[in-house]
Amino acid sequence: MSQHRRRTAGKRRPRRSVRAFLLTTVVSAIFVVASAEYAIGEFAPKANPLADALSSIQTSRQGLRLEHQRQHMIRMTAATKSFKLVGKVKVAKVPPPPTPPAGTANPPPVNVPLPSPGTSQSIAYQLLPQFGFNAKQQYPCLDQLWMNESGWQVTAYNASGAYGIPQALPGSKMATAGPNWQTNPTTQITWGLGYIKGRYGTPCGAWGFWQANNWY
Repeated sequence: MSQHRRRTAGKRRPRRSVRAFLLTTVVSAIFVVASAEYAIGEFAPKANPLADALSSIQTSRQGLRLEHQRQHMIRMTAATKSFKLVGKVKVAKVPPPPTPPAGTANPPPVNVPLPSPGTSQSIAYQLLPQFGFNAKQQYPCLDQLWMNESGWQVTAYNASGAYGIPQALPGSKMATAGPNWQTNPTTQITWGLGYIKGRYGTPCGAWGFWQANNWY
């Protein structure tokens, strides 16, 4: 019996060694893993809340600055388009002179001796009573009126087509008062006095209107 027990006990010893070896191996592995994790934690960069906060603030400021710049560029682009459409410089065009009415496209040629202003004024003074005007009262107004209009020149011509001593517009209207309306002072004065009487009543009435409007 004793020998059998001894043999049995001798066979059980290797089992205990294997268990101890496995236990030691597991403990060593756990230690190695724990050490590795600790080393990684020590050498790995640690989070810095203050640095993260500063970085987020800086990023936010940059974003706001970029957004502000983008809005500014949008406004500048819109303003440029508006300027091109609305603020475009335009050069004023000088209108061409009006085309004189038929019969007065150009000052008529003068082939006869022209009366002096004194002669035309003398004719007007004599014709005033024929239209019912008091020559002494009305002549000064008539003299001022036609002196400003034509200088008492029978060939006075305006780009608008007005012609003669009374500046008839067009000059061919004076043909109703007599022949040679282009150069005849009597024809021109006769037509002019009839026009004044029918429109203003008297030469002084026409002169008053001219003073207020610079035409009659």
